[in-house]
Amino acid sequence: MGSLPGTDMREALRVVLGELPDFPHLPELPARGPGSDLVGRTAQLLVELYVDLQPSGWRFCDRPGVDARRARGVLRADLDLLEELAQGYAGPFKIQVAGPWTLAAGIELRHGDKALADPGAYRDLAASLAEGLAAHVTEVSRRVPGAALVLQLDEPALPMVLAGSVPTASGFGTLAAVEEQVVQDLLGQVVGAAHAAGASVVVHCCAPDVPLGLVRAAGAAAVSLDATLLTETSYDALAEVVEAGLDLFCGVVPAV
Repeated sequence: MGSLPGTDMREALRVVLGELPDFPHLPELPARGPGSDLVGRTAQLLVELYVDLQPSGWRFCDRPGVDARRARGVLRADLDLLEELAQGYAGPFKIQVAGPWTLAAGIELRHGDKALADPGAYRDLAASLAEGLAAHVTEVSRRVPGAALVLQLDEPALPMVLAGSVPTASGFGTLAAVEEQVVQDLLGQVVGAAHAAGASVVVHCCAPDVPLGLVRAAGAAAVSLDATLLTETSYDALAEVVEAGLDLFCGVVPAV
């Protein structure tokens, strides 16, 4: 859904633009190391919130750390390559980032617990991400003027956030569930900002029990899910949201 093996972005973009001409995307290459992972790469888009890489993972700090500055430079270089190689392209083009709840479950606060443990922190995170994504969408649109942008919000942690099963930073407990309305509102804030900047938004969740109604209510144009995880009971919920106008991106084969 976005990640590819290898470390050569120029070659990855050539493959995507050549082999997927009807719906290319800006690849993620996590094998390049810290900052090319989903959470670290998305954190570089945050406005007035900074991260540093600790042994336990990404953590908020007062100023960007060395790994964060490197990650920001890599993202900038990737966009330069995209502008160079996608000259003249016209049509749908996908970019992908972590959604607010997966970020909140994946970034630690200064005192060591996850942002998901602090309602004020995850609200600030969602607002920062919304502002940063709007700027990112605008920049990609400027660099590839013919692109009809589709923003994929990766939210693998969404069902765990709702169920109260996200592990604490220590791993010895789980964080409290977040109310469904709060989850919907903050996801909707990010979706709305991206939409206002000109992108159509698809929420991707590769976990079981995707909250389909919540995704639709948050304003997403589509949901992307793993078809192999659907159960008999989830088919009814899926049919309901599709009939209500939510488009479906259905994963049916293993990812690369």
